[in-house]
Amino acid sequence: MKYLSLIPLIVCVGGSAAANEPTVGEKLFALKVKPLFAEKCNACHGDDPEKIKGDFDMRTRDAMLKGGETFAEEVLMPGKGEESFLYLVTTRTEEDFEMPPKEADQLTEEQRWWIRDWINEGAPWVDDKRVAEIHEKFAEGVMVETSGGLTEDWTKRRYKPEDLWAYQPIARPEIPARNSTGSGRELNPVDSFINARLDGLGLQPAPEADPRTLIRRATFDLTGLPPKPAEIATFLADWKRDSEAAWNGLIERLLDSEQYGEQWARHWLDVVRYADSSGYANDYERPNTWRYRDYVIRAFNDDKPYDEFVREQLAGDEIGKRKDVEKLIATGFLRMGAWEHTGMSVAKVTRQLFLDDVTDSVGQVFLGHTLQCAKCHDHKFDPVPTRDYYSMQAVFATTQFAEVDTDWLPEENLGGMAEDRRYHVLRKKANDALLASLKEKQTRYEAEWFVEKGLPWKSKAEAKKAGATEEQLPNRTFKEPEEFGQERIGRKWENRFSWEMDRYKPVAFTVYDGKTILPKSQYGRFQMPKDPMAKGELEKTAILAGGSPFSPIDPVNPGVLSAVPGGLETTLPDSVEGRRTALANWIVDPENSLTARVMANRIWQYHFGQAIARNPNNFGATGKKPTHPELLDWLASEFVARGWSVKEMHRLIMKSDAYRRSTVAPDPAKLTEKDPGGISYAVFLPRRLEAEELRDSMLAVSGELNPEMGGIPIRPDMNLEAALQPRMIMGTFAPSYVPNPEPEQRNRRTIYAHKTRGHRNPFLEIFNQPGSETSCEFRDSSNVTPQVFALFNSEESLDRAIAFAARVLKERSDQGDEAAVERAFRLVYGRAPEEEEMRASLDHWHEMEKVQAKIKFEPRDYPTEVVREANEENTGEFFQFTEKLFVYEDYVHDLQPCEVDARTRAFADLCLVLFNSNEFVYVY
Repeated sequence: MKYLSLIPLIVCVGGSAAANEPTVGEKLFALKVKPLFAEKCNACHGDDPEKIKGDFDMRTRDAMLKGGETFAEEVLMPGKGEESFLYLVTTRTEEDFEMPPKEADQLTEEQRWWIRDWINEGAPWVDDKRVAEIHEKFAEGVMVETSGGLTEDWTKRRYKPEDLWAYQPIARPEIPARNSTGSGRELNPVDSFINARLDGLGLQPAPEADPRTLIRRATFDLTGLPPKPAEIATFLADWKRDSEAAWNGLIERLLDSEQYGEQWARHWLDVVRYADSSGYANDYERPNTWRYRDYVIRAFNDDKPYDEFVREQLAGDEIGKRKDVEKLIATGFLRMGAWEHTGMSVAKVTRQLFLDDVTDSVGQVFLGHTLQCAKCHDHKFDPVPTRDYYSMQAVFATTQFAEVDTDWLPEENLGGMAEDRRYHVLRKKANDALLASLKEKQTRYEAEWFVEKGLPWKSKAEAKKAGATEEQLPNRTFKEPEEFGQERIGRKWENRFSWEMDRYKPVAFTVYDGKTILPKSQYGRFQMPKDPMAKGELEKTAILAGGSPFSPIDPVNPGVLSAVPGGLETTLPDSVEGRRTALANWIVDPENSLTARVMANRIWQYHFGQAIARNPNNFGATGKKPTHPELLDWLASEFVARGWSVKEMHRLIMKSDAYRRSTVAPDPAKLTEKDPGGISYAVFLPRRLEAEELRDSMLAVSGELNPEMGGIPIRPDMNLEAALQPRMIMGTFAPSYVPNPEPEQRNRRTIYAHKTRGHRNPFLEIFNQPGSETSCEFRDSSNVTPQVFALFNSEESLDRAIAFAARVLKERSDQGDEAAVERAFRLVYGRAPEEEEMRASLDHWHEMEKVQAKIKFEPRDYPTEVVREANEENTGEFFQFTEKLFVYEDYVHDLQPCEVDARTRAFADLCLVLFNSNEFVYVY
């Protein structure tokens, strides 16, 4: 076992009368004030002598005593801390002189007091040698041995020991002494750690939740769907016979279901920023990223060991020798970030953006570290020198983009492609026809121009061939603004539509190793060269001043984070191939103190709604510390011991008392007093359904959910106003969003919905589905008014309620109104209604039937074309463009209010109320 190299605190115990003993002021300067000036002030007042702001130079004491152009000598008055403007401006009470200028950089009260007290002590200024001596004897904290910072001060900086928790080796902690749970079961080790904390707080844990609550909790956690009434009935019967066997059997059934992979892949896709488009100005579609999405689903369903899962995503092309299609698809992870390179981009900058993105992504996803903080300077808070950042980046210096032709995998779903392709071809043909008509006009205009000028040619091409001068060639292409604007749209769409045909081909969105060929622009797939080493630049990574690719300073070799145990002794190959494999092997090495902790922490988070280390992407000093550090280490060590099996971790966690607790505390007031942050796990914390769970559950309850797995992205219904809003891309419009024509396709699970970075589904967005620009470590769960409108008044909710009502009334057509209400309650809540609920439901249904009988509904009108208007940049005039929406010519709508009677619509009003209840929207 390799241990983190720490240089311990040296405590001064010498006599106070020593001649060289530093004064209070000198210690304040060396230990607090000088580092504070370097971090907060010197960027404007010292780092660049040619650009001293306000004429206030903070490089020396004499310079500071001279003051600046505004406050002169009053800036620093030794012995008068509270009167010196150096202190006063930090209080942010001097209007227009708040320092530091950015509110986000303002000093804490303690930091302001350091400056005040230092001035009161005479503002002593000691040289670097004396500073080093003071640090050696008096600095708090510990030093960490790393590959070395850009400055000696950083290299010798000290850290609070508690901020280095993630760098300590994972030492399997001793399980606390077992205590009684009251359940009669053998105590789960998870509970030993949890109960030890509860005992310390003097808290009594909540009792076990009832079995109906537990099956709903477990089913949502593992599948993202509500349990069916028949499944609940079976489980309750099993529970009566043997509760422990019933619970274990339920967990196994859910882990074996295909829906498990869909739910847990969704969590992973949040973290890796999965999207079906590239983002930025053009937001081009990525036609084949869906194969990566399906790879992740298969990986979770197959319980692929996590260490293997990591290796395949980082280096699947290397490991599989480019012959293993599954592994080629897996390395699509490296390209999940937003990326674009246009004719206006600087190729070297675009390349550097990718390298920065992938370096930081690997840090956050696998290592729980936001590495980009170290791009321009040594990390301000963690022992991550800039050298380590670029050493990690060097691993990817030979990594190049490629879309590679492969075979389809036997398990891949190719359904729906023919239908989808047919509409895509219709759009492409319409665009081709537009361009052909514009070309015809262009040819006619050219011929007219030559006639006007009395020249013998009929076209520009003919004139050029005949050797015509520039003055003899037409100086206009089109006449009308519509022609200029439509031609711009047509050319852009011609490129998009052609590239998007790759959606129906077995292309892997992947990478390869080789020299870097910087493109002039990129509006299509990347082709892998036959010889990756024949052309281009073999990149050599260097530390970049200010992160600029045009300012290399010091070359570096591929490497890892040196502060992690064993990091300084780890060497990675500098060969073109194999760098990523070596990095992946280091990441999943059991001695790496980060990887197992990070994933164990994520698994815990998705079960309990909060992580043990509360910032799953940031295990550094600015992240929240683990609430139960020994438990996290035990889980991490157990994760490795159980073969990196995620499903084993589910079994371990879900069989604990902590997971099975009720949400109601025995003594709520005492719980609030002793555990105001809700981190003790004395109760199970309720959670709201996430956006995808909410939509999928409504479809499941209404009977519309198509459980078909995998395949090309689907396009669910979207609010028409949002779907058809003009979406600008560089220089023109993007094609409109149109849903799948058949309900069977668009009513599949939301994980399969096309995820466009620049065009979010408002229903999902309002319920906190994250964007894919950055890694989502934890979803927000806001409670805002627009959610009410989305869930109660939207067409999405109305369609589901109508379908739900029609389903129930069909199933209970001959059993009376009470039977219909009971069936609805069992589908939505998994239980029968109480007497009062039954009475209120029947009253509401019958009252609404009277209302609905007076209302006449007309069929919804779906547009088959949309007209856009924009300002044409060549002429400055407005033009119009008409886009055909071919899907709506064949669109089969969901069941509509006009197609059912007043009784069904009234029952749908009741169903809508059930959908909006906390019992449906929350998991308890």
